[in-house]
Amino acid sequence: MVVIGGKGITMKLNTIKVLAFLCTIFILYLLFWPVSIDPVAWESPKSKGYTGDFEKNNRLDGMKYFSIEEYSEPEHIVYREGWLYAATKTGAIIRIREDGKGLQKIANTKGRPLGFDFDNEGSIIVADPLYGKHGGLLKISNFENGEGDINLLTDKVENTPLNFIDAVVVSNNGIIYFTDASQSTKAKEIGDVGRAGEIDILENRSTGRVLEYNPATKKTRVLIKGISFANGIALSTDEKYLFINETGKYRVWKLNLEKDQMLSTKEESQFAEVIIENLPGLPDNMMAGKDGRLWIGLIMPRNNFLEFSADKPILRKMAMRLPAKMLPKGAGYSHVIAINESGEVVEDMQSDSITYTNITGVTETEEVLYFHHLNDEKAIGWLKKEDLGF
Repeated sequence: MVVIGGKGITMKLNTIKVLAFLCTIFILYLLFWPVSIDPVAWESPKSKGYTGDFEKNNRLDGMKYFSIEEYSEPEHIVYREGWLYAATKTGAIIRIREDGKGLQKIANTKGRPLGFDFDNEGSIIVADPLYGKHGGLLKISNFENGEGDINLLTDKVENTPLNFIDAVVVSNNGIIYFTDASQSTKAKEIGDVGRAGEIDILENRSTGRVLEYNPATKKTRVLIKGISFANGIALSTDEKYLFINETGKYRVWKLNLEKDQMLSTKEESQFAEVIIENLPGLPDNMMAGKDGRLWIGLIMPRNNFLEFSADKPILRKMAMRLPAKMLPKGAGYSHVIAINESGEVVEDMQSDSITYTNITGVTETEEVLYFHHLNDEKAIGWLKKEDLGF
C-alpha cells in the first residue's frame, strides 16, 4: 500500500511511539517487577560437553518398555523380592512384577512421593515434598493386602520445616538418611516439584542439606548443608560413606558418616569431598547397583543460559519474570552414568533418538536395568544387561 501525505507519516510515528512505550514497559517489568527469588552469583565450571568419559553413544537405543496403565512419571523405582515399586505423579505408589504384569496400587500419599527405600521391617520410607503442610518423611506399612497405612515420621529439624524433602536411603542398622533439596524454595507453596526444582536451580542459593532420622530416638539432625539442590543419595558398600548428588552444581559429594557434627560444603576436608564434578548434565537420582556401581540419571543436559548467567544473577532474576513456559530448560535427552565409589566413570549410556527422555535414575537387578523418568511415557523402560555387554 502506498501512503500519501502527512497523515500516513503521522500514523507511522504514532505506531513507533506506541511500540517504544510498550518496549519500555516490558524492560521495566523485566528489571523491577517483584519476584520471590534472590539469585546469587557463582562460578560455574566450563562444560566440556560430551567428550572423554561422556562421548556420545547410542547404548540406550534398544530400550524396551512395559505399561504402568494410567500412572505416569515413575520418578523413583526400587526392586524388592520380585516386585518393582514406583513413585508416580498422582501420589500413588505402585508395584509391578519384573515382567510388567500384576500391577497394584499400594498407597496414595495425595502428595508427590519422590525418593523412597525399605526399612528392615519391610515398610517403605518415603520423601514427599507435597504431603501435608509442607512435605515430610513418611512410613508406609501393612500394604500386602491392600493400600497401606501412612504415618508421618518427621517434617522438621531444629524447628525449621523440611521444605523440599527429596531422596531417601535406609542403612542396615535402621538409620534413615534423606535430602532436603532446598530450604529457600518451598515445594508445597509452588505446588509442582518440577517447577520448584527449576526455580531453586535458577536461584542457586545452595540451601540444600542432608539429614538423618533415627527411628529409635525419633530424632532428626542435619549432617551437611550448603548444597545447591541436594538430590539423590546412596550408601557405600560398607555403609561408612554417603554419596550425594548436587544437582545445581553438576557434581557428586562423598560424606564420611563417622564425622559426628554438622558440616558445610565450603569446608572440604577428609570428611566431605567432591568425587566427580563438571558433569555434562544435571544429576538427579542415585542408586547403588551391583559390583560397587553407583547409578546416576542425568535428567537433562546443562543449559547455556544458566552457564552464561552464573555470575550474572540479575539475568536469572529477569528470567523469573517470564511466563513459566519461557523459563530456560535443558533439551530433552536420555543419559545415565555409573561411577565407582572413588568417582570414576565406569558406565555411560545415552540416546538422542528415543522418546524416553528425562531419565532420573537406574535400578539394577541381576539381569536387567530399569529406568526412572519424568517424561510423558506411562511406562517403565528396561534393558537386559547382557545386551549392554555386562
